[in-house]
Amino acid sequence: MSLSTTPAPARTDVAQSRGTVPGASTGLVRRAGVAVAAGAGSWATACALLGTTPPAGTWQATVVNVAAVAFQVGLMFLVTVQMRTGAIGTGRLARRLLHVEHGLLAVAVVSSLMWAFTPGLYDTGFFFVIDLFWPLSMLGMAALGVRIAIAGRWTGIARFWPMVAESWAPVTVPTAFLLPAITQYVGAAHLLVGYVVLGVVLATRPHLTGARDR
Repeated sequence: MSLSTTPAPARTDVAQSRGTVPGASTGLVRRAGVAVAAGAGSWATACALLGTTPPAGTWQATVVNVAAVAFQVGLMFLVTVQMRTGAIGTGRLARRLLHVEHGLLAVAVVSSLMWAFTPGLYDTGFFFVIDLFWPLSMLGMAALGVRIAIAGRWTGIARFWPMVAESWAPVTVPTAFLLPAITQYVGAAHLLVGYVVLGVVLATRPHLTGARDR
């Protein structure tokens, strides 16, 4: 009688049901960090110099909204990294929430492009609906920042700085109502302190997200 045993093969279906993430390379995280810092920096500069909402149809409005598109594209890279690293969790709900945020950002990009290039559509119902996705996407980012801090899958400054960066909407929107004269400067400063710093952190310390060299 033999006492040797053969290990059972791994159950890949079980791993899938519990939720897995594909993982991220440090290169991907670095590129996302550069995109976040560059996009946020360009939008912050445009807002500080030209205001957050220049008169519709002006060249200033075009510049500010094109810079906003750069910022939003950076956020799409950021959400991709959050998804690949399991920043808010590895289950199906976490992945679905990040997919929803990607969708919100994609429509928000359309809104910014419409603000920049189609002033004739400003008074249409279609534009009104599309434009709602701008604040919705930013509120979604704020919720993700809180969730990243709670999940604790990112470490060090990368765990808590997303919550700082992604509080842009909760900080800036009330300022627009209470102190409209300084909104552009508050918004620009928050972008620099929040998203630009977060981008630098991701670009220089990608391992804090759990990314690995490949």
